[in-house]
Amino acid sequence: MFPVSMRSMRVLPYALTAISLSLGMSVANAAGNEIVLGASVQLTGSSANTGRYYKDAYQIAIDKINEKGGVKVDGKTYKLALKIYDNQSDVNLSVRQYTQLVSKDKINLLLGPFASNFALADSAVSEKYQVPMVQGGGASDQIFARNFKYIFGTLAPASDYFGSTIAMFKQLKPEPKSVALLYADDAFDVSVAKGTRPALKKAGVDTVMDERYSTNASNFNSLLSQIKSKKVDAVLVAGHETEILNFVRQAKSLGVAPKLYSFTVGVPSEDFRKALGKDADYAFGMTAWLPSDKLKDQWFGDAAQFASAYKAKYGYEPDYHAASGAADVETLVKAVEKANSLDPKKVRDAIAASDFESLYGKIAFGKTGQISLDQTVVQVQGGELKAVFNGTSFLTQPKYPMPAWSGR
Repeated sequence: MFPVSMRSMRVLPYALTAISLSLGMSVANAAGNEIVLGASVQLTGSSANTGRYYKDAYQIAIDKINEKGGVKVDGKTYKLALKIYDNQSDVNLSVRQYTQLVSKDKINLLLGPFASNFALADSAVSEKYQVPMVQGGGASDQIFARNFKYIFGTLAPASDYFGSTIAMFKQLKPEPKSVALLYADDAFDVSVAKGTRPALKKAGVDTVMDERYSTNASNFNSLLSQIKSKKVDAVLVAGHETEILNFVRQAKSLGVAPKLYSFTVGVPSEDFRKALGKDADYAFGMTAWLPSDKLKDQWFGDAAQFASAYKAKYGYEPDYHAASGAADVETLVKAVEKANSLDPKKVRDAIAASDFESLYGKIAFGKTGQISLDQTVVQVQGGELKAVFNGTSFLTQPKYPMPAWSGR
């Protein structure tokens, strides 16, 4: 979580909340020797705990690229600079800030916000002004279903998020036969649910609950009571981290312990495990990224070195949000050098043709502008995050079935 001083800071008008991360130089003055990347990110408000991953990832990637010599374009070397606004977890404010970035601040290229509903709205700005945006914070299929040409995403499609988890069901003993599917009413979670329904049907799992709840919901008691009364084997929850924390705490309070529960977010995060302590054990989740030294990188060396540098700089472990954010910066740099130009259309075309290895994995966009990455099932075991299932086989034996809360 943010330090108390940040959480309690007085909110200033948005035009004054831009954080200049370009070594004190204004965008206008820096234009001659800097490539300025612009973004609006949740630094305060309800989504700030995840939003910080993107600010921090953008900055560490920019610092590392500058340290390694910067960006070469048409025989000239440029340094990267970051101009970032705090959207205060407000979608409307985020749209206004992206509009300011491209129309007034005259940034060169765009990085994205966190969360699909933000990326869905903000990408309309990049499309209107024809300035490429590479974002690793929005996975909803809706973002990429509009035939936009200037938005690219480094998260796998939301509709596939539970695919590896459902594949795992078939190899669990006893095999889960019934499931409750719960999802928030935002763009990401709706896409997750839309893709999960046919996958469950194909797997022969009986969906006995299919319930939509309000984003930022704090009370899951009614849904948990239904789960308990229906004796559901597995619970799949698509939501954001605060919602997931509330769900687990209330599940404990009501003594609701199905054989398995799995969440789209939270589980890979160090904060999740710290917030719940021992109560985080047995929770399943998924991630498209783990800090392996097998993921090679031009600037950091590999993903493990990136994770180590990130933890040393910021004091907390990166998860896939941070890795995707760093990969977004790398994608823009690779595209600029490949295009050998700062012309937005030429850079856009180079992004679309991306095909390189990064600390996050292989960066290659499909026709819609979205990347395809497999989800690894993870589980908290004894307070540690373990990679459990790779979509076809177990990597570590899962702790399953989940015991009753009274038996832990």
